[in-house]
Amino acid sequence: MSAKRDYYEVLGVAQDSTDEDIKRAYRKLALKFHPDRNQGDKDAEVKFKEATEAYSVLCDKDKRATYDRFGHAGLQGGADFSGVGVGDIFTQFQDIFADFFGDQGGGRRGRRQARGADVRVDARITLRDSMLGVKHEVSVEGLAPCETCKGSGAAAGTAPESCRTCGGSGQVATQRGFIMFSSTCPSCRGQGSVISTPCGTCSGRGATERQRKVIVTFPAGIDGGQRLRVPGQGMPGPDGSPNGDLYVDVEIEAHPDFERDGADLVTRESISFVEAAMGTEFEVVLPDGTEVPVAIPSGTQPGTVITAQGHGMQRIGRRGRGDLHVVVNVHVPKKLSRKARKLFEELEEELAPPMSKRGTG
Repeated sequence: MSAKRDYYEVLGVAQDSTDEDIKRAYRKLALKFHPDRNQGDKDAEVKFKEATEAYSVLCDKDKRATYDRFGHAGLQGGADFSGVGVGDIFTQFQDIFADFFGDQGGGRRGRRQARGADVRVDARITLRDSMLGVKHEVSVEGLAPCETCKGSGAAAGTAPESCRTCGGSGQVATQRGFIMFSSTCPSCRGQGSVISTPCGTCSGRGATERQRKVIVTFPAGIDGGQRLRVPGQGMPGPDGSPNGDLYVDVEIEAHPDFERDGADLVTRESISFVEAAMGTEFEVVLPDGTEVPVAIPSGTQPGTVITAQGHGMQRIGRRGRGDLHVVVNVHVPKKLSRKARKLFEELEEELAPPMSKRGTG
């Protein structure tokens, strides 16, 4: 047996060629040496097999890596097409020829099962719900599986029957020369089954129009603008095929006392002039009811931010929580009584620095 030629040489491409370069080169050779175009030409048949063998290796990432490292020996004879009939090649690599020659229905990859349409809805929850995590019902309007036939589309006491034309595959094959073509079965329209006696409620569709409720789980830490996916809760698929998915866009209601910044919470607390000067302690009640002690040191200035670590929102997909930031406002009275004014004057005199240090600059 003669030695095999280098696969890159067979296709006429460099070893660093891209997948698209390899595919383009093979397509050119496959068209040139195609048996239908070269009937009775054994040399063309050999070159067609050789090119297909090379492509079957170089189009596969793992096989190509093995071939680049070990050559033909590394494949252990797994890509030898020399003794294979052309018809077998078409059967084995029908998906390749589908891309090149316009397959009618998916070939070896089989029929892709249809599915129902996806549905999107909006849902608004409170900041408290977002902190704790919650389950809520959302309303979905549209098609839903028929309750009479349970989505089968067949009348009571009957069931969809396997299509006799395609044997339940949804595809029919026809041969043109050496090539096998697959196309959608005309009897069942690719579904693989037929309904002899349709359901009277849904007329065989397997679904009816109505509003339904879906329980959606909102995880702790969910934020506005995020989207949740609920598999299988979208529109029902045709003829009993899988349902689509439900997508829920989340909105968080504004809270009167707290703002959210990612996983952090921000709130504002007012204290008196005396408390700012002397220091104080108080508790901040979070939206979920948790009480967080906050210590205000003496001499705190207006606008100071006190941070309580780990008292913010749950971090989705990560451990731990964000922080609570308390912005301190100092309340300054707009009106003073005569006694209060006298006390402030005494306090100012007590706190005023010596004249020698005040200067005029």
